[in-house]
Amino acid sequence: MRHRVATFKINRSSSHVRALLANAVCSLIEHGQIRTTLVRAKRIRQLAEQMITLGKRGDLHARRLAVAKLHSDPMVKKLFTEVAPGFKERQGGYTRIIKLGPRIGDAAEMAILAFVENDEAVKAAKAAEAPVAEAAVAEAPAAEAPVAEEK
Repeated sequence: MRHRVATFKINRSSSHVRALLANAVCSLIEHGQIRTTLVRAKRIRQLAEQMITLGKRGDLHARRLAVAKLHSDPMVKKLFTEVAPGFKERQGGYTRIIKLGPRIGDAAEMAILAFVENDEAVKAAKAAEAPVAEAAVAEAPAAEAPVAEEK
C-alpha cells in the first residue's frame, strides 16, 4: 500500500522521469509556458521552482547544481541571466497551472504551465495604474471647489 507517499505517479522508471522533468523545465525556461498533462505539470512545477530559487542565489555552487539537474548549459545560462532575476522580490510561487480540460484522444486532463509575471512587469503595471488613480483624485477636489464657491 502507498500510505502517505507524496509523489505523483507518472508510470515511468526513475531515470526516465528525471530526463522528462529536465527536458520539460528546459522547455519552460526557453518558451515561458508549456502545454502538458495536469499530473506532469504538477511534477514539473516542483523542479522549476527549485531551479528559479537556485537562479536567484546566483552563485557558482547553485549554477553547478542547476546544470546537474537540467543537463543543458544554455538553458541554465538563460535561467540565471534572464528568468531568475525577474523574480528577485518574490518569495515563491513562480509558476501557475491553468487547467484546459480533457484531451480528445485519451481524456487525459491537460494544463498549461507558465511563469507568473516577473517583478518588473508587476512594477510597470502598478506604475501605469498609479498616475491614473492620482489624476482622478486630483480632479475630484478641483471639481468640488467651484461648486463650493458658488454657494
